[in-house]
Amino acid sequence: MRSLLFVPGHSTKMMAKAAASSVDVIIFDLEDAVHPDRKSAARRLVTEALASGPGIGAARYVRVNALDSAWCAEDIEAVMPACPDGIMLPKLLGPEDLDRLDTLMARWELAGRRSQTRIIPVCTETPAATLSLAAKSWAHPRLAGLLWGGEDLSAAIGATANRDEDGRYTAPFALARSLCLFAARAAGVVPIDAVFTDFRDSDGLGRETDAARRDGFSAKAAIHPGQVDIINRCFTPTDAERRWAERVLAAFAGSDTGVVQLDGVMLDAPHYAQARRIMTSFERR
Repeated sequence: MRSLLFVPGHSTKMMAKAAASSVDVIIFDLEDAVHPDRKSAARRLVTEALASGPGIGAARYVRVNALDSAWCAEDIEAVMPACPDGIMLPKLLGPEDLDRLDTLMARWELAGRRSQTRIIPVCTETPAATLSLAAKSWAHPRLAGLLWGGEDLSAAIGATANRDEDGRYTAPFALARSLCLFAARAAGVVPIDAVFTDFRDSDGLGRETDAARRDGFSAKAAIHPGQVDIINRCFTPTDAERRWAERVLAAFAGSDTGVVQLDGVMLDAPHYAQARRIMTSFERR
C-alpha cells in the first residue's frame, strides 16, 4: 500500500477513472464528498461498483460517515454485503470507536468473509482522537493502517490555517502527523500521510511525499488521479537502495555477530531491518 485515492461516491465517471489508474487503494467516499441530500443515491452507486467485482490490483475501501452521524449505520448495512476490502472511518474520538465499528461491520459481513474486512481510521480529525494516539494503543485485529488529516482538525481546534507561509504544517498539525506515525508503527500497521490538497502542484506533492517517506510513512492519500503516479514513485525504493539492501543482507548473512562493517560504516539491527523493509517493498511490486 503506497497510494490511496479518494473518489466521490456519487460519480460513476470518477469511480471508473480511479479504477483505471495505478492506485493501490481506491476509497469510495460517502462522507465529505457527498451532500446530505445525495447520501442515499451515492450509497447505491458505491454498492453497485463493489458488486461489479474486484478491480485489477487496487483494493477497494469505503469511507463511511462518522459513527454517530445519521448515515453510518445505513452505509455499513449497504456496503458490507458487497464485500469491500475495507472501511475507512472518519472523526473518531479514540480507539474505542474501532470496536464500535467492528460490531457494526460484523452484523452485515458475509459468513465467508468473517473478520476479513479491514479498517483504516482517519485518526486525527478530533482533538480527543489526536491526544489518544499518544495515550492508548490503537492495535486492533481489523486495523490495516492509520491515516492522519489536518483539514477537519483545523475546524475542530479553531485554527485559521494548518500551514505557514512557506507551506509547512504549523506546530499543532506537525504534532498530529507525528503521533499518527508513532501510533501506526506501535500497532504494526501502515502509517499513511495526509492528502496534498493542491493537486496542480506536482513539485510540491513530490517534495512532501519524499519527506513523508524520509520520516517513516509508507503511504499517502490522494484527491486526484494525477497525484497517484508521483506518490507511487516516491514510495518505491530506487535501484540504488535495492542494491544497498542486498549488500547489507549479504553482509549479515556472512556474519555470526549482530554488527557488520560495510564501506567503512558499522551496521547493526536497525540497518538490517531497514534493508529487509526495502527488499520486501521490491518483492511486493
